Amino acid sequence: MLTLERFSFGVGDRFAHQAKSQLRAFQMIAADGIDVVPVWNKSNREHTFIGSEPQSVFDAGKRAVQELGWTKGWHVDADHIRLETVDRFMPCSDFFTIDVADSIGKPAAEADVQAFVGRHPELVGTISLPGVSAPFTTTRSDVERVTAKYLLAVQDAGKIYRHIITAKGEGNVIAEVSMDETDAPQTPVELLIILAALADEKIRLQTIAPKFTGRFNKGVDYVGDLVQFEKEFNDDLAVIAHAIQQYGLPANLKLSVHSGSDKFSIYPIIRKALQRTGAGLHVKTAGTTWLEELIGLAEAGGDGLTLAREIYAYALDHVDELCAPYASVIDIDRSKLPSAETVNSWSGPKLASALRHIPSHPDFNAHVRQLLHVSFKIAAKAGTRYTDLLKANEEIVAKQVTENIYNRHMVPLFIG
Repeated sequence: MLTLERFSFGVGDRFAHQAKSQLRAFQMIAADGIDVVPVWNKSNREHTFIGSEPQSVFDAGKRAVQELGWTKGWHVDADHIRLETVDRFMPCSDFFTIDVADSIGKPAAEADVQAFVGRHPELVGTISLPGVSAPFTTTRSDVERVTAKYLLAVQDAGKIYRHIITAKGEGNVIAEVSMDETDAPQTPVELLIILAALADEKIRLQTIAPKFTGRFNKGVDYVGDLVQFEKEFNDDLAVIAHAIQQYGLPANLKLSVHSGSDKFSIYPIIRKALQRTGAGLHVKTAGTTWLEELIGLAEAGGDGLTLAREIYAYALDHVDELCAPYASVIDIDRSKLPSAETVNSWSGPKLASALRHIPSHPDFNAHVRQLLHVSFKIAAKAGTRYTDLLKANEEIVAKQVTENIYNRHMVPLFIG
């Protein structure tokens, strides 16, 4: 079976120019003695916005691997796919993020709910698991309620998974099931019921992305109760370890922290839990590489800075249109967005500092960062003007990309 390594790290590369600079960060963490494999990911929505094809992600990753002499694993993720979008990813992806969040809460057939509960009497009563903060106590009606909420989503995941393995072959696929883009977090006992249902569907999933308590906004730090997150994360690790034994799920099944926050404040919690348990982890960084490109162009000055300013001005004039698809994962205070005239007066380093995710820096502006995070379509419209500037300023842009992944993500997450 194609097996996902213990630590894997999702990297987005919207314009397919930064695979090499991203991979350098993985070489740096490997030099520190920690093996982390890259998973290049790009969703169908992003391909549609930009006008790219999934093959471009594979080609960019392969080129980077060859040029840098990377000999460890690497993967290409068909990110957030559903049955109607998966086929275009088949030839060039080995990792499939099966997104069934839209099916959560839609009713499954009552007979299917009752059959599931009947098959799993072990889910009713008091369940004590090693590593869980407190025993779970459930009634049959509790299990029925949770099953009714999630079973249709699990059945949909089964249909998508079987469609994928029919095309790719069992054993040639890394499957992730994503349930994070939904309204309410899954409790650990809900996760246990979901995992039992996924096992019944015979999905050989290697990572699962639940929704955690708190807000994981695009491009900025986690906002939420850190004590509650730590409890949930540790309980979820214990539930997964139990489900592997109880339901015969793959031994390397691991949690995915999936949502689009830079997640800085929860990295120490995750690191401590991984060190304590020996568990694996998949983490995504969403599209922050695009922001590092913009930071690099601003730092470069000249035409790069001019375009960065123009992108901000256009974004400011089209806030509603750009933010609408991401409304549930951004919190922008428009009164904190400077005028285009103000930004046009900024130097390149000042604009870069407003964007660069160093919250302690006096120039950092989380509202500008979030707006530009969701404004990559503007760069796509600029076409070769944008990509030619990336090439012309490759060294300074690449430096931003590598340093962001290594210094701000990998070191806090895996070293401390």
